[in-house]
Amino acid sequence: MKESFVLRFDEKDIEVVETLRSLGVPRKVSNMLAYLANVEEATSREIERGSDLRQPEVSIALRTLRKNSWIEERISKSDGTGRPMKVYRLSTPIEEILLHYEQEKMNEANKAMQSIQRLKSLLSEAGST
Repeated sequence: MKESFVLRFDEKDIEVVETLRSLGVPRKVSNMLAYLANVEEATSREIERGSDLRQPEVSIALRTLRKNSWIEERISKSDGTGRPMKVYRLSTPIEEILLHYEQEKMNEANKAMQSIQRLKSLLSEAGST
């Protein structure tokens, strides 16, 4: 049997996941981003084991990362006679991904501020009539 080494989350990684979640990033995507930000590349199975996600959750998170063009996948031939495996890596630097979420939150904050300003305007007009 072949020995394999899979990275597991430490306290810092858990904090990264929790902080991403506080920004509204789904748990599956947060776990996947935290895991892939720490490895060069990983198979689906390594992602499952290292990020505490089940296989269907990995697939869902991969869908989100693909949609945003943040992930690259390649086929790796297996050592034996088994099926080839897909290997994943972030194709976008984690800093750019965080910039995406930063921009998203800035847009949300700007919309909220516009709504508040509009309310102030409407209420001051109502008070002066």
